[in-house]
Amino acid sequence: MSEPPLGFIPEPLQLPLAAILPTRKTPDGLVASRKYKQIVSSIKAVGLIEPLSVGKPDRSGRYILLDGHTRLVALAELGVETAPCLVALDDESYTYNNRVNRLSSVQEHVMIRRAVERGVTPEKLADALDVDVSHVIKKLNLLDGICPEAADLLRDQTFSANLGAVLRKMKPTRQVECVELMVSANNITVAYARALLAATSANMVVGETKPRKVAGVGAEQMAKMEQEMGNLQEQFKLAEQTYGQDVLNLVLAKGYLAKLMANEAVLRQLTKKYPEVLNEFDSIVRLVMLEK
Repeated sequence: MSEPPLGFIPEPLQLPLAAILPTRKTPDGLVASRKYKQIVSSIKAVGLIEPLSVGKPDRSGRYILLDGHTRLVALAELGVETAPCLVALDDESYTYNNRVNRLSSVQEHVMIRRAVERGVTPEKLADALDVDVSHVIKKLNLLDGICPEAADLLRDQTFSANLGAVLRKMKPTRQVECVELMVSANNITVAYARALLAATSANMVVGETKPRKVAGVGAEQMAKMEQEMGNLQEQFKLAEQTYGQDVLNLVLAKGYLAKLMANEAVLRQLTKKYPEVLNEFDSIVRLVMLEK
């Protein structure tokens, strides 16, 4: 089977800025925006990370800029004469960057760690990203103390850099349980993680041999809270196992009841003798959208 044709050349070309033609006017206020200042700061600190994307050259050897207008303005302001460019091989109205998937927190952590391993200091990264150095250090140490299974569950998620500090207080088994709950509930927040930590039994907490004291919560309340959280986890897992089949059954039942109630004789009989059943059937039929 032949390989599908590439949309861009595999390696970027170093092209002079004078040969690159932008396709739109620079918007007012761009130079004063935070985004622009971050790009300028990043180029100063580590150079241009993402190449510009351009179309094939015309007869005069000039390239139409497809993506990277802000970067082009920043490069010109810094006095850069050439820039790495990906050249499109197809005549198309969109670019490889037209549908952007934002970096997950774990991907960002990997990129920062790789940069540090190659000799870029956290201070230099903070300067390039225009953020406080403590934020970079948190991102750098994001997965320290997190077991591989929990990290794998978080690989496509976006979450606060402070989440790791809460999870690493738990033992690996408990980390996986809590992350599964957070991902399934689509609530990957520090507040939720702290609530799960508070409801974690002492034997599942790192370095803790006795129940923790939480302001306003007594020992009996803590024990009850842990028991209820355990029951909730079991119920959640059971519901998760049967959710797909339950949804399928509901869809089939909805279709059957819709046809049944379209029968005037059946509708009359239900209205006359079983009004409460009719109300239940009607509520199912009116269910337009199921939660995903």
